[in-house]
Amino acid sequence: MSVVALALFIAAIGVLLTGFPVAFSLAGTALLFALGGVAFGIFDMTFLSSIPNRLFGIMGNDTLVAVPLFVFMGITLERARIAESLLDALTSLFGQRSGGLGIAVLVVGMLLAASTGIVGATVVTMGLLSLPTMIKRGYSPAIATGTICASGTLGQIIPPSIVLVLLGDVLSSAYQQAQLAQGNFSPKTVSVGDLFAGALLPGVTLVGLYLVWLLIVAWRNPDSMPPPEQTEDTPAITAAQVIKALLAPLLLITAVLGAILTGKATPTEAAGVGAAGALLLALLRGALDGDALRDIMQRTTRVTCMVFIILIGASVFALVFRGYDGDVAVHELLTQLPGGVVGAFVVVMLVMFVLGFVLDFIEITFVVVPIVGPVLLAMGLDPVWLGVMIAINLLASFLPPPFGFALFYLRGVAPASIKTTDIYRGVMPFIAIQLLMLGVLAAFPALATWLPNLIYGA
Repeated sequence: MSVVALALFIAAIGVLLTGFPVAFSLAGTALLFALGGVAFGIFDMTFLSSIPNRLFGIMGNDTLVAVPLFVFMGITLERARIAESLLDALTSLFGQRSGGLGIAVLVVGMLLAASTGIVGATVVTMGLLSLPTMIKRGYSPAIATGTICASGTLGQIIPPSIVLVLLGDVLSSAYQQAQLAQGNFSPKTVSVGDLFAGALLPGVTLVGLYLVWLLIVAWRNPDSMPPPEQTEDTPAITAAQVIKALLAPLLLITAVLGAILTGKATPTEAAGVGAAGALLLALLRGALDGDALRDIMQRTTRVTCMVFIILIGASVFALVFRGYDGDVAVHELLTQLPGGVVGAFVVVMLVMFVLGFVLDFIEITFVVVPIVGPVLLAMGLDPVWLGVMIAINLLASFLPPPFGFALFYLRGVAPASIKTTDIYRGVMPFIAIQLLMLGVLAAFPALATWLPNLIYGA
């Protein structure tokens, strides 16, 4: 049975690599294996009878309602051109010194990532807005593209992040399964708010490491990040202009995160506040009319449908995988690895990192985490720390060439003068920084657990 489960997993990955739609790859492969198992008398058909209950559970999941609301917020802010005004203000503020424009791009990418939570949207937006300016200023193509790709992927880890919303829902179920398997019939829970609080300090620390790297490059090799020429007529920026550019997105992000972290609102309610705030902000900036609203709604619907159809396909896959005792085989494999919980954790993280080359974070979250999560949590790992580690690992898998999704996003909007090898060279230092962050968080778990413990007392 475990051999069939392994074959099912490999077959699903193989179909995904052909480019067939993810949801239908997962569900279709699983159903073919299920029907084949019924024909050979090795699969219990009653497993499939629980599919309607699983679908109803997805439909009635209040936490997942936050997904379309956060997507709506991000797309609305993108349509309101928040990034453009931020970049103009911070470029005028920092851009007169060596490396200043790179720092401005990093800060704007961080704020945009926190506002949208969508990696593709952030990378494409920053590529269109800042890459031409950076190249015109004489920045090294590698430095420019690497900074944009790295800052764009911060949407994976900086709350409010769609990744953390999905991970929070999956880990909550995995944590309860782990405790029930250990005989605890009053299980504790882990929420999206816990993950938001846990990811805040690691996310800010990662931004700080990026910033240190850019400052080192500007110091050691100023020609790769030059200041503008003295003859360039750059208008002076006032404090009022900077505050005006920063105030609206910061207030919106603070309102959403503050409501969640202080317990004033659930993630879904806070997402509603964020969506309404983004809509009001777009209206006040004159960026909202009938056509714009229709475009926002259509794009939100497309992204939301993509997420939920993948979730449905992954649910069918997980059901058939368990029907072949795949969860039992994974549990036995991980518990028998040398090194105990450390060995099991390292193997899982390596597998996720490699799968991130070919699968999006949604597939990994919905397919891999439900399989390995209960096993790792039953071995005593903290759920918040594990969730943040997975989020940073998935973030790191967005960059490695030649597979990184962020590289494809930027390549699609970069001018022809930018070589693909420039993009590859540019992201390598940031990949090293992300792996360093993983090591720091592994050595100091309190970086992820201290703030949730302080806020929620558990």
